[in-house]
Amino acid sequence: MNIKKHIPNLITLLNLFSGCIALVFAFNQDCEMAFYFVCLGIFLDFFDGFFARLFQVSSPLGLQLDSLADMVTSGVVPGLVMFQMMISNSSPLVAGHLQIFPYLGFMIALGSCYRLANFNIDTRQTDSFIGLPTPANALFILSLPLVLKYAESLFVIELLTNQWFLLVITLLSAYMLNAEIPLFSLKIKKFSFKENAIQIVFLILSLLFLIFFQYLGIPLLILLYVLLSVINNKVLKN
Repeated sequence: MNIKKHIPNLITLLNLFSGCIALVFAFNQDCEMAFYFVCLGIFLDFFDGFFARLFQVSSPLGLQLDSLADMVTSGVVPGLVMFQMMISNSSPLVAGHLQIFPYLGFMIALGSCYRLANFNIDTRQTDSFIGLPTPANALFILSLPLVLKYAESLFVIELLTNQWFLLVITLLSAYMLNAEIPLFSLKIKKFSFKENAIQIVFLILSLLFLIFFQYLGIPLLILLYVLLSVINNKVLKN
């Protein structure tokens, strides 16, 4: 029995397990613990592919498992978190008796599902991404309740408790997941500064953003990631 070929799939299943635990915390409106378990799932998601390449055991089964695990950790969980944020900040006038409005938060899960299915059949996304990757989108969404929890700025609090702003974020999230915008990959395949300059710059900026802005640094970093990718695309064209 070749144990090596099962290691990446085991790591993928641990990613799914982390996502399931995050779901429980999200249902109980403990968004902070949900955030940490999603981070753990994303960490595991990075290493399942790493070990698959290291042991040369990549398989169609592993590809499907990876997407199914990501659907929970980086798709359903952020959709549920947005639902919780919307249900906490929806006025009775808008939500109505059945509170339909908050369920729009699950459009994030729908957008994630479409992206993951499309990713599996899109041959253009081997060395880079087209559209925002689901883990990046999940970090963006799950950071919002934490930004709100620790916010000292009245402007930030008003924004993140505004149901219409949350709806705009939801729609933008579902769009960015599937937008035809090339985004650079954070994977460093060769130890060369020239070939990995944008990745190294982004990682340094990530560290600085997290030190100085803490939770607020996470959504800012995702926005920076998209901005740097757009600039990089224009530079490559010229």
